[in-house]
Amino acid sequence: MQIEFESTAAAQVETDTLAAICFEAPEPVLGRDAVGPSLVVDSEWVLQSGWMAELRQSGEFTGKLYETALLHRPEGVVAKRLLVIGGGKQSKFTAVEARRIGGVLARTAKGKSIRAIALSLDNIEPTPANPDDHSGLTVYDASEAVAEGAVIGNWEADRYRTDPKKNEKQLDTFKLVWNGEAGHAVEAAVNRGRIVAEGQNYARDLVNEPGNKLTPAVLADRARETCDQFGLTCEVLDQAAMEQLGMGALLGVAQGSTNPPFLIAMKYVPAQQSGSDHLALVGKGVTFDTGGISIKGADGMEKMKYDMAGAAAVIGAMRAVAQLKPELPLTAYVPTVENMLNGNAQRPGDIVTSLAGKTIEVLNTDAEGRLILADALTYAKRNGATHLVDAATLTGAIGIALGHYNAGAFTNDQSFLNRFFSAAKTVGEKFWQLPMDDEYKEYLKSTFADLPNIGGRYGGSITAAWFLREFADPTPWVHLDIAATAWLDDAKSWMAKGPTGIGVRSFVQLATSWNQAQS
Repeated sequence: MQIEFESTAAAQVETDTLAAICFEAPEPVLGRDAVGPSLVVDSEWVLQSGWMAELRQSGEFTGKLYETALLHRPEGVVAKRLLVIGGGKQSKFTAVEARRIGGVLARTAKGKSIRAIALSLDNIEPTPANPDDHSGLTVYDASEAVAEGAVIGNWEADRYRTDPKKNEKQLDTFKLVWNGEAGHAVEAAVNRGRIVAEGQNYARDLVNEPGNKLTPAVLADRARETCDQFGLTCEVLDQAAMEQLGMGALLGVAQGSTNPPFLIAMKYVPAQQSGSDHLALVGKGVTFDTGGISIKGADGMEKMKYDMAGAAAVIGAMRAVAQLKPELPLTAYVPTVENMLNGNAQRPGDIVTSLAGKTIEVLNTDAEGRLILADALTYAKRNGATHLVDAATLTGAIGIALGHYNAGAFTNDQSFLNRFFSAAKTVGEKFWQLPMDDEYKEYLKSTFADLPNIGGRYGGSITAAWFLREFADPTPWVHLDIAATAWLDDAKSWMAKGPTGIGVRSFVQLATSWNQAQS
């Protein structure tokens, strides 16, 4: 799908379908005044046509969030059809709603076999007259968000379906239209939205791959291809190199599989660096997780292909960062293994020595993600990272605590987490901080090694974070447990069922806004 921008009057756009965001009327009023202030289109031709008032009076369309109505051959419009979509209350309309509207429009258009659609943004101003009533949303924010949402909404998880009819409903072009000054700035925002969303969709493509198609070696190849395509430097450590370094925690997990492990490093070096900071993104890359000897139940195990969603998120983010070119050195580290079981598999009770020199008693082989992350975090620190963010589908406990709407966030540095939260809020990704009180560390005690890889049954997500903190300290560090938010069990009107790509947008925003946050 092509994302385009055109600076012209909405009514004159030649396209299959013109789309307009319409808000709920502030108060029940009669006549055409009910629609004039609530439309993100040129109000003159809307009022002259009279169709919007009729739709509202009939109750067919009221402007409620994401509701749609399709009109054929509307008066005063060059486009063949007009698709109106509800924006809800205008005072509550933010980039979050704009992003989802892009997704809803893309998916609605595909469902109706519409090949090209253009969305007008005509009454979203460059600078809102009343930020309190309009949440400070500008046409630049809205255009970037809508472009992101459209690309994300266009994605499907049906790569391996062979039904030829699946390609009959394709959206070829999504155009954003704004008839105002500084169109070049809006076009730049649209382009940024496209780049970020394509990074997110690339992450979703990786997560969607089944375990027989995406082994650790294949994931390493995909990372190399991404680096070659977008001008990044790639380093891949194989098993021999990791053995020489002493990555016993990572290698212990990998020893039950015939597919060898790797540690991938993707490096972005800016043409002009501002400051001495170096951000490292670390993503858990378990391409399939059986649980090992502590084997998982059969119910739902097929989804364990998604246990590399953290890895996919950091790779997708690097893809976007390479194109947006912030002035911050950035490296993604992806420890990638299969957690399988054979005659050589790691056993409960085994003791391994990590790259940091700490010994770990493996009480549960299904708590493997923290083991591979421990060595990756240590390696990132040794290679100059001044700030660490890791993303991992780490614990089932995080879903019990937070459900499917917020990912868990943990830190050893509150100011750094606040900076991450600011980035995440800007791009509409939801994270919730959980405690890291010293008392929780008491759950991690081993008689036979420096620490065990699990605590007791209580506070599982927190004890997992504390385990990682042992290897992150004293470097400022944020841990994101995305186990309950990296996969969507049921499709939304703005997003397909399957992998979500959570983390990509936040990582990109964190990197590109780094210097602004410093000032």
